[in-house]
Amino acid sequence: MLTEFPVIHTNIWDAVWAVPVVLVVVLLATWIFRLPPSWLSTLATTLALGLSVFISHPGNLSAGIFMGFFYSGAAMGTIYSVKQSFRAYRQN
Repeated sequence: MLTEFPVIHTNIWDAVWAVPVVLVVVLLATWIFRLPPSWLSTLATTLALGLSVFISHPGNLSAGIFMGFFYSGAAMGTIYSVKQSFRAYRQN
């Protein structure tokens, strides 16, 4: 039965390099390919899942999927919070 949570071994490198890599690649793809804002989350999630499953946690699929969604959420949260902060600053 799937009654226990998976054991996820993570370290500081997950937050130090994975989230910024996803953030930078999403921003570069947005600027180079002129992606509409509706595709940012899809691109970030796809990239983060691939990075997490195949590079960060190659031996543990459940940890890779969980951390991939974490990387994606952290990168998109950064993008949207900076965007909203800039809009609020410009209004005042």
